[in-house]
Amino acid sequence: MTIRSVRRRTVRLAGGGAAALLALTACGSSGPSASSAASAGKPSGTVTVFAAASLKEGFTALGRTFEAAHPGTRVVFDFGGSDTLAASITSGAPADVFAAASPRTMQTVTDAKDAAGTPVTFVRNRLEIATPPGNPRGIRGLADLAAPGLKVALCAAEVPCGAAARKALDAAGVRLTPVSYEQDVRSALTKVELKEVDASVVYRTDVRAASGRVDGVEFPESSRAVNDYPVVLLKNAPNAGAAREFVALVTSPEGAKVLTGAGFLAP
Repeated sequence: MTIRSVRRRTVRLAGGGAAALLALTACGSSGPSASSAASAGKPSGTVTVFAAASLKEGFTALGRTFEAAHPGTRVVFDFGGSDTLAASITSGAPADVFAAASPRTMQTVTDAKDAAGTPVTFVRNRLEIATPPGNPRGIRGLADLAAPGLKVALCAAEVPCGAAARKALDAAGVRLTPVSYEQDVRSALTKVELKEVDASVVYRTDVRAASGRVDGVEFPESSRAVNDYPVVLLKNAPNAGAAREFVALVTSPEGAKVLTGAGFLAP
């Protein structure tokens, strides 16, 4: 055997040994790598969503849809006033997704650099007047809310529904002093349901959700105060992979169908 052929055989043996070593290494590390790949490709674990109170019915339905499509996941919601939720996020509350009832409250989160990416508007909402069943005070529009002795509840001015109500009232030239300011739209609606007030200005979706417990009165000035609803993945999301998939569902045609069915407007 020549020296050249010995060298060729040595190279082949070394190459084969390296290949075998690589194969063994791959087998030995397949556990963590496969697990990581599965985790990246298949949502699992808990997704925590902070969402405006008016999204409760629609998002709860989407949460069930998401869990059914991704066994092993759980969607946990914190519904409330958008401004309160935004303050919690910027204070470090652990959450994966934020869905706000206005761009202004979303800006609190983006300005604090707590958002991962750019928020996307996924629905819009408009206002209605909620009254007890049968509308006993005969309210026909915003001007009637200023009638002497009429008790009205509004959302607080810093809450998106309160800011929208104020914009609509200003457009109608109506000045009134409510008997209470509520920190989220559901609290304002509850005042009507309990007949503690004669009326409240809330979202159309909330009137629909409370069908049978309140009546709704539409008014033309609502077109001047339509709220955009943005959603975003949060920068420090504990479960970013699954949260990203939930945001994808919310912004998908399937998500739009559920939410418009609940009374929201398409973006």
